[in-house]
Amino acid sequence: MEGKKKVTGSLVFAVSIAVIGSLQYGYNTGVINAPEEIIREFINQTWIGRTNAPISENLLTLLWSFSVSIFTVGGMIGSLSVGLFVDRFGRRNSILIVNVLAISGGLLMGFSKLAKAVEMLIIGRFVIGLFCGLCTGFVPMYISEISPTALRGAFGTLNQVGVVVGILVAQVFGLNVIMGTAALWPVLLGCTVVPAIVQCVALLFCPESPRFLLINKQDEERAQKVLQKLRGTQDVSSDIQEMKEESAKMAQEKKVTIPELFRSPNYRQAIIIAIMLQLSQQLSGINAVFYYSTGIFKDAGVQQPVYATIGAGVVNTIFTVVSLFLVERAGRRTLHLVGLGGMAVCAAVMTIALVLKDVVSWIGYISIIATLAFVAFFEIGPGPIPWFIVSELFSQGPRPSAVAVAGCSNWTANFLVAMLFPYAVLLLKSYVFLVFVGFLIIFFIFTFFKVPETKGRTFEEISSVFQRRAADGISAPNMAKSSMVELTSIQPTKDGSANI
Repeated sequence: MEGKKKVTGSLVFAVSIAVIGSLQYGYNTGVINAPEEIIREFINQTWIGRTNAPISENLLTLLWSFSVSIFTVGGMIGSLSVGLFVDRFGRRNSILIVNVLAISGGLLMGFSKLAKAVEMLIIGRFVIGLFCGLCTGFVPMYISEISPTALRGAFGTLNQVGVVVGILVAQVFGLNVIMGTAALWPVLLGCTVVPAIVQCVALLFCPESPRFLLINKQDEERAQKVLQKLRGTQDVSSDIQEMKEESAKMAQEKKVTIPELFRSPNYRQAIIIAIMLQLSQQLSGINAVFYYSTGIFKDAGVQQPVYATIGAGVVNTIFTVVSLFLVERAGRRTLHLVGLGGMAVCAAVMTIALVLKDVVSWIGYISIIATLAFVAFFEIGPGPIPWFIVSELFSQGPRPSAVAVAGCSNWTANFLVAMLFPYAVLLLKSYVFLVFVGFLIIFFIFTFFKVPETKGRTFEEISSVFQRRAADGISAPNMAKSSMVELTSIQPTKDGSANI
């Protein structure tokens, strides 16, 4: 039906407001890097004010590292708590409620200098991490449930657009000519309160997920009204029928907990795929590249490497938008494979450039091109796809638990990379990116053999394949291969539905 593919103002508004949560995640990920030296001096001055002696270098590094990494600890805890909110309060209302964390975390960080309290900075980073961890579950789930099947991938990519725009804004605001100064760094960290307030107000005008209303609340009339508004048509019978079938199926099974995702053969293969996709994002080396980018540009002779790093952020944003237009044409699996393969080649080139940088004068420019290409390939596939494909692999019942597990996997890998990468640099030096080449090859092979294509399929069609294979007794290693064949063989009909 044409109505199912129509992009309405209500749909665009709801998705855009939800994506503010993703922007918050990106902003608070990148905002702490630019004013590093200034904040370290704040920690030192606070220590002197309390003890009348300067802080030791080791303790200063420890407190700084703790201030940075506590954000990911909050993210891990928040991502595991997604299921506590979404089935109780709804998808939209959950985003609305947890903005209390964003506001309180922003205020703690914003007033930490005035209060001369490093503790407020650390607690504020933890609280904003909790908020971001919850949002990495709420936002993709809400977007996937309000979007029509034919546009679900494109709108799902907007989640990653929000993240990269947030990082870019943080990089720009962190310049010393804007807010990256000794006087304004608390404002830089604290202004995360502004989008939180904007989102709180705007969410009041956004609809609740129609799937939550019909399947969880059994409110068909309200779900139908929301769908009519989102789809821009009065005839939403096919959407309603699909949800009813899913609801009837859910009624036959008990609520799915996190341990049951791994115990039940119906869900085990899908949750392994979800976890591996999340790991492929964080263990791809993207954070390491951003960490190294300023040094790479400096070695190449760029006069203002910080602006070149911002240029990498711009490339980051542009190719995320490119992915938005490609994902419903090329498919999720194809783009993920292209992204992983391209990143592996670029990481190998970057390794060669790092090894030869003192031997070949012009090799630095090759490293710049490889760095920008690495970022571009990341945003074509591994950047956006793992976030929304998790919601596609599971039906309404197990979805909250699956999103929580996948999100926690992502945040845990993020934390490990942040903690272990500096030691890997000391040990491997110029060859450090070979570690990521190895990971990228492993994830490419896994994606090629195990990950099914979900483009144009309903949630129920995707999950039913895994469950049918499990019921037939197909072993886990062969289940994904069989699922991929079956999903690929699902042919869309003229009205946009699908035949199996």
